[in-house]
Amino acid sequence: MPASARHTAVIAAFALAGTILGGCSSINERLGPAVGEAIPQWAGGMPKDVPPRRGTPEYDAFMQEHERKRLEPAPTNANASAPAQLDPVH
Repeated sequence: MPASARHTAVIAAFALAGTILGGCSSINERLGPAVGEAIPQWAGGMPKDVPPRRGTPEYDAFMQEHERKRLEPAPTNANASAPAQLDPVH
């Protein structure tokens, strides 16, 4: 069965589409995080209080600060020892 020009064109189109899609995945791996952080919050981006990404120097500093705060003693409150006076529910 000989290959017609139509079959050759279809095969070439699928090969081209596969090549283009394969290139997009490798580009998205590198550009995705940068583009995602550049989107404003109102457009679906990350809020300002999100911790930094793992593996960055900012993340290490954030974790050290978090650990320091965790190890601090809890603040004592003078009113904490007295039970709270609540009104009865009727």
